[in-house]
Formats: sequence, C-alpha cells, structure tokens
Amino acid sequence: MSVSELSSSAQNYLKAVWGLQEWTDAPVTPTALAEKVGVGKSTVSDAVRRLSEQGLLAHTPYGSVELTTRGRAYAVAMVRRHRLIETFLVEMLGYRWDQVHDEAETLEHAVSDFMVDRIDQRLGHPSRDPHGDPIPSAEGVLDAPDAHLLTEVVPPARVRVERISDDDPELLKFFAHQGVHIGAVLSLKPGAPFSGAVELVDDAGHAITLGRSATDAVWVTRA
Repeated sequence: MSVSELSSSAQNYLKAVWGLQEWTDAPVTPTALAEKVGVGKSTVSDAVRRLSEQGLLAHTPYGSVELTTRGRAYAVAMVRRHRLIETFLVEMLGYRWDQVHDEAETLEHAVSDFMVDRIDQRLGHPSRDPHGDPIPSAEGVLDAPDAHLLTEVVPPARVRVERISDDDPELLKFFAHQGVHIGAVLSLKPGAPFSGAVELVDDAGHAITLGRSATDAVWVTRA
C-alpha cells in the first residue's frame, strides 16, 4: 500500500483530518475541515462523501469526520512525508523553520516512497521535525511527548518546549528571535493582573510576555 496511489486532493484531506485530531480530543467537524483545507463546506461535503465511499473516512450526517484504519495508515504516511521533508529542508538545505511548511506542502505530493525512505536514512531517522512534531516511522509508529498547551499551564511553573505550531510563520520568526525553541527550558510566570498574559523567562533572565494567541501555539511538558 502506497499513499502515492491517492490523488493529491485525497492526500490533503486525510492529512488534514489527522492534523485536526493529533493534539486535541475535539471531534473533527466538516466546518473545521473546510477551514483547515481552505475550501467551502460544499466542497468538503463532496470530498468526505467520496472518501467515505472509498473506505478512508467515516462520517454520519451532522456527526464528526473520522479516519478509518486504512485512512489512518494513508494519513500517517503523508504526515511522515511532510515532516521528513521539513526536517531535510532545515538540516540539509539551510531553510529556517518558518520557511518550510509551504515548501513541504508542495513537495510531499511529488516524492516517491523510495525518496522518503532515503531522506529518512540520510537524516539518521529523526523522531521530531523542526517544530517538534513527531515523525512517524516507516511502520507508522509515532513517539509523541505527553505535552500540553502552554495556555493550560498554571504559573508559576518550569516547562520544556516540546512543540510549536507552524501555522503562523511570523510567530515562528518571533519565537526564534526571542530564543524560544524546541527543547528550551523556561520559567512560566504570571503576567500583569487582568491582562490574560504570561511571562516566559530563560535562565539568563530574559523575559517575554505572551498573549493567548501565542500560548495557544506552544506545547510544553513540566521540566
């Protein structure tokens, strides 16, 4: 079974469903899927119906969209392609972590399974991509950290950055400039009263103030 057997559209939808459920228990709705893929609801409805008929998705009227066992295998294969390509672009070609997402979105549909495996070998079988997302093995196994949204952590606390969403390149640039990276160990402190903000402080005493839009993009574990 190769994900190359599917159309680019099918690959995108399966990967999108996976992405929407990877870090949350919230059900995947057609509305959320439409927003993720960037198309209208009617287009998503047609795609979900088609992929359900192919045995790749399960969906009941007004219910959530779920991957079948076969659909999950294809989705994980696409996730593996995407994250290995992102890692290759950063480690071998000198891309910044805010530059790789769109590039990988294009390349993931063009590479062969053989090339993906060679990239994996060349990189030494990495387990995480530049944003901290786990890279599935060739067998579809993921080693994901038991991480939680920074927003959900009550300060004061000592945390380790495990994952940063790549949805906003400008936010990635900001974090890079501030020294917030995967593996960074930081102290979380309360922000100003009634501000809804928190402070992250590194061991050198450098502090940055983050609002909800930023803390919603960061996953951490207790350090």
